[in-house]
Amino acid sequence: MQRRSTSWRLVVTGVVGLQLGTAALPQPAAPPRVLVEADGTVHMPAQVVPVSGFLTPEGKAYLAEHLSNLQRPELLVQEDGVPLLLAGFIARQRELFPVDREDTTVGGVHAYVYTPRNSIAAENRDRVLIELHGGGFRECWPACAELESMPIAALGRIKVVSLDYRQGPQHRHPAASEDVAAAYRELLKSYGPENIGIYGCSAGGMLTAMSVAWFQQHGLPRPGAIGILCSGAASVDGGAFGGDASYTTLPLGEGRVLPPSAAGNPVPMEYFASTDYDDPLVAPARSPEVLALFPPTLIVTGTRSFELSNAVYTHAQLVKHGVDADLHVWEGMFHGFFYNPDVPESRECYDVIVRFFADRLGKR
Repeated sequence: MQRRSTSWRLVVTGVVGLQLGTAALPQPAAPPRVLVEADGTVHMPAQVVPVSGFLTPEGKAYLAEHLSNLQRPELLVQEDGVPLLLAGFIARQRELFPVDREDTTVGGVHAYVYTPRNSIAAENRDRVLIELHGGGFRECWPACAELESMPIAALGRIKVVSLDYRQGPQHRHPAASEDVAAAYRELLKSYGPENIGIYGCSAGGMLTAMSVAWFQQHGLPRPGAIGILCSGAASVDGGAFGGDASYTTLPLGEGRVLPPSAAGNPVPMEYFASTDYDDPLVAPARSPEVLALFPPTLIVTGTRSFELSNAVYTHAQLVKHGVDADLHVWEGMFHGFFYNPDVPESRECYDVIVRFFADRLGKR
């Protein structure tokens, strides 16, 4: 018994000594706390965020270059509708994706028609895509039209009609929706509605969804399929596309945050001045009845894209109301990432878009 008692006291003494020794060592400073208010508002400490490890090497370099370029205002200046930031991508796409471009009008709307030089595929001779360019309903024609049309026309071997729809500040909603409807009516004379697809990036993605709502209200048949790229259909208010993404992905993907005025008092794009945010012709995802009649829908975004929340919410609402909807989210990528054709992530995105329309068009 004596030995056991002595042995037990030694064990206890050793543990106590270890604890005292540890307490005497210098302790690292406590990390900054995350503060949470009663309503769930979170105050985050400053953080250092590296590039995602899931990106390809080309994707990592592209993201770093993109964030750096956005700190140079001179690269955002447009010359004849082409931001200097995008000029190199346009030249590169022209090398990689040979297409013929016709300057014309469709239904009275100025348009560029892109036709692949290696001919339209047999299965696409009775099909056509309408492309609606990005640019915040105020700019980026023809730059964004080129970048969003050439790879799809060439890789998909399909005709793409890009519309130079009316924008702000000269025009207001629903001018752009009216233009899309006018061109759509004209194309319906040559194509069945099930063989017409519509897609666009950013403002063009918003307009794609708004156009479907407009068609419904004006008795036009729904198109065969649509693509809401770099966007969503939930709202137009705020400095970006709303939701958590305004505060999480915007700083990571664009290197900036919403100013307090935009965060606290949302200011709409001038194109939407005096509109009702609950109007389904402005935000179709606000109306279950409108969404339920949507055609098959592709949604494309990225984890650093400031439209991420809007895109995810739109997809959830479409699925909730029985629509055939596909959501593709690219890890580490930002708003409009697929403009650069030399990045594997962009090529993956082109393939998704091409396959989606190939699979969905032509079905009643």
